[in-house]
Amino acid sequence: MRVLVVEDEKKTASFIRKALQAESFAVDVSHDGAEALELARRTPFDAIVLDIMLPGRDGLSVLRQLREHRNDTPILLLSARGQVNEKVEGLNAGADDYLAKPFALAELIARVRSIGRRNIEPKSTILRVADLMLDTTTRQARRGGTTFELTTREYRLLEFLMRSTGRICGRMAILEKVWDYDFDPGTNLVDVYVKRLREKIDDGFEPKLLHTARGVGYVLKES
Repeated sequence: MRVLVVEDEKKTASFIRKALQAESFAVDVSHDGAEALELARRTPFDAIVLDIMLPGRDGLSVLRQLREHRNDTPILLLSARGQVNEKVEGLNAGADDYLAKPFALAELIARVRSIGRRNIEPKSTILRVADLMLDTTTRQARRGGTTFELTTREYRLLEFLMRSTGRICGRMAILEKVWDYDFDPGTNLVDVYVKRLREKIDDGFEPKLLHTARGVGYVLKES
């Protein structure tokens, strides 16, 4: 399962992310309501853990916007208050479950699993950049009639780059999204995997799609 955690308290968000990752969930984190709304709109998450109290756009506003746009991703609301009227408001707005703070991580994990069961059937999403295609269900990449076998890290790297088409992805962002590192290991790990991926998706093809932003990172784009 791929889960989006939306929590402005960075320490709490880190605890939740590590607990979910320990249970083999893939986890993205956002600390801002507006950013979370954009992420949820463009990424097929299996569940969203959404704090109500957020800077800018609050969690209930994010929830309502997603439901208005027919996004039915299961959502677990978090709130420090735990008031009955707030719980009712959230459930009426389309939340699937509600958990008051403070909470036990084991309970949060169980509730995320529970709401995620309704999305148990895989949803095939095809990502495209020029003639490069990536099927997020089968994890197969194809270009010009050629199908590529990808390792787990190569797949995660390509998926991240394709979901960020046209935007420069810094090495630290790649380490966080692909390796779940929140620190720089001081190696050329990213460069090695980019080189491997480029050999598969660009060698022998035109136009070249995977470009280096010197000193900054990498970008996948058509020209």
